[in-house]
Amino acid sequence: MADRFDVIESGGERGRRRWIGLAVVLALLLVPAVSLLVSREPERGPEGEAVLPQPVPEPIRSLRTIDNPPNVLHAQATEKGGDEVIDVVFPHGARAEVRYPADLGLAEMGVRPFQGAWVEGNYRQFVAPYGGETQITQGGEPIRNYAPNVTLWPRQAGSGGYGQVLMFAFGPWRLAMYDRGRGLSFEQRTALAEGLRGKVTKGGYLVLSAGRSADGVRLAEPGDTVRGEPVGPQLWFGGGAGTMVVLAPAPGCRSTTAIPDVIDGRGRPVDSACRGGVQVTVTGPSTFRDQAIKGIRIAFE
Repeated sequence: MADRFDVIESGGERGRRRWIGLAVVLALLLVPAVSLLVSREPERGPEGEAVLPQPVPEPIRSLRTIDNPPNVLHAQATEKGGDEVIDVVFPHGARAEVRYPADLGLAEMGVRPFQGAWVEGNYRQFVAPYGGETQITQGGEPIRNYAPNVTLWPRQAGSGGYGQVLMFAFGPWRLAMYDRGRGLSFEQRTALAEGLRGKVTKGGYLVLSAGRSADGVRLAEPGDTVRGEPVGPQLWFGGGAGTMVVLAPAPGCRSTTAIPDVIDGRGRPVDSACRGGVQVTVTGPSTFRDQAIKGIRIAFE
């Protein structure tokens, strides 16, 4: 039985040998520790001055924080007999009630404004970029400011015949005006920047107007066209590469009315119809298009 406790009960000579061994181990550990402390004495220069250690470089931190809030409005929908109803405001200030089958989910798709305009006879478009502010700025710096809320940005790669971009900030909304051809003059851009007004409604919609200082600026009205395409105030639901619905007020519109370029240029199947003086244009899966054309109803206040 005594053999079982030899390790635990180490008395007499065996215990003394343990303490001696432990002292040797501690001594061996203390030698490199003291050497390390001595080595931490500051280095001396040729004149005996202390040479401070060089700081360790830190990782480069981002020099700019990019704030890119959503550039779409998700309106609050109410349910009525299997349908959803949302109150909308078009860019020219007209209010309407839009009713549609709940499966379409227009409120969830988000809505943004579009407005065409003429600047001394030169047609231009005001578009709310689906990708928000960074779609224009790409994290860079503007070329110049034309007004506290208007900045000029370089031409975007792959933008075809479009040139520099004027970006307008109205509350949470960002509108981009893509210049064309030789571009507007400095005076024209200044008049546009100082004269275009934007007001955000209580429900979050953007209403545009041209102030007195916007000499030579005329906003397109419902029914106005350029090369047959509607360019008046519109509301765009969805976007990007996905499903999209465009509501364009067009008094007296017919089924033969040209399709808005934002949808026609996608090269995907499109359906269009007139509902209560509004051209409804849809792109997406066939079942979605059919349900939208048959089910969307617009009633102006």
